[in-house]
Amino acid sequence: MVPRPGGTDGIGASILLIALGAILTFATDVSVSGLDLDVVGVVLMLAGALGLVLTLVVRGPRRRVARVERVDRGVAPQREVVEERRGYDDSPP
Repeated sequence: MVPRPGGTDGIGASILLIALGAILTFATDVSVSGLDLDVVGVVLMLAGALGLVLTLVVRGPRRRVARVERVDRGVAPQREVVEERRGYDDSPP
């Protein structure tokens, strides 16, 4: 599977885990010998929530702009504006 440039794969997988965990926890009334499906559902929901948070933290701050403004207090005040842009390109070479 080739990752898309938008980075929505992690969000989609996290939502899928949360939904699957919620279905196992709240919507099923099946008993399996040696396995508690409620616990499995809660673990899946927690894993999905953690994955969603990590995806947003890692993929969220992709573009940062810093602006520095320097003012010279000489006879004729001159202004120098420096803009710094950091862009991240995760595409393969």
